[in-house]
Amino acid sequence: MRLVIALLAGLMLVAGTEPRVEARLRDVARLQGVRGNQLLGYGVVVGLDGTGDKDQTKFTVQSLTNLLARQGITINPTQVKVKNVAAVMVTGELPAFAKPGQKMDVTVSSTGDAKSLAGGTLLMTPLHAPDGQVYAVAQGPLLVGGFSASAGGSSVTKNHPTAGRIPDGALVERGVPGDFNSRESLRYSLQEEDFTTAVRVVETINGELGDRSARALDARTIEVALPEAFKGRAVELVARLENLPVQLQSKARVVVNEKTGTVIMGSDVKIGAVSIVQGGLSIAVSSTPQVSQPAPLSQGRTVAADKKDLTVNEEKPKALAIQPGVSVGRLAEMLQAAGVTPRDLVAILQAIKDAGALQAELRIL
Repeated sequence: MRLVIALLAGLMLVAGTEPRVEARLRDVARLQGVRGNQLLGYGVVVGLDGTGDKDQTKFTVQSLTNLLARQGITINPTQVKVKNVAAVMVTGELPAFAKPGQKMDVTVSSTGDAKSLAGGTLLMTPLHAPDGQVYAVAQGPLLVGGFSASAGGSSVTKNHPTAGRIPDGALVERGVPGDFNSRESLRYSLQEEDFTTAVRVVETINGELGDRSARALDARTIEVALPEAFKGRAVELVARLENLPVQLQSKARVVVNEKTGTVIMGSDVKIGAVSIVQGGLSIAVSSTPQVSQPAPLSQGRTVAADKKDLTVNEEKPKALAIQPGVSVGRLAEMLQAAGVTPRDLVAILQAIKDAGALQAELRIL
């Protein structure tokens, strides 16, 4: 494939006016310190219909033996059959400000060679945080969105039967300590860093509070010092600020999915004047088996040989003249109408970017 991108004389780059999008502060920024915490635990799922771990899975046998021992039952590990039992890892996220007695969802995933967790019940499993403390305990029947069945050497599997969820399956036993109202300041982190948006957030907050409590620390972080009227009432201040409308400055960005040929771009993305010439060269080599027979009464032997055929096919180049101000979406339509493949479309957009005619960030998935 040959791809040539040539700038026309007097390249004109059209930088369209960037549109402003209005959104609430809570939708474009996150309050630092208000987040969930990851929890992890190791447990056992019982009640499986012969789809559990195999006897060779030693840690499952050991886990079941220890579990029975805690119930006052002593058994020889060599006599334990675990086909109805599976060792699992349990994960969940402790919500911000969670208090003892609240419930949370957990995900249960097989760690051994179980075929399916469908129909199983997770036994009491402590969930630990990175600090080693137990913050929740999970237990309950699993919801599995798949199944696995086998008979006579044949098997059928749908979706992923070795992982499932337990809605409200964990009970919070310990909350994360902290007094939110005792804060002296708040810090917001923008979802995407942008100096213009950061300054506009500061202006919006200061305009609402009537002072200069807010300041931008960088392109992503905004700090708000609590005014005297809100000392000890940080929750009320957050509730007042999070619904403030903020004018966002959208970035010029083009996202291309090479697999599907999908092109997504903002309305402000334009292309300068360029000329595109795209053609394809394909070379095919074929091999045809043939037999070489010697002359009668000669000393030669019959030999099998391959006949090589080389075919070269060069497509007629496709030429497009792009006028200044054309959007990327319109360009993609023109190229697809000309028979350009998704792979070539990605190469063309990348070449236009390299030529300086695409003033936008190009992301390829």
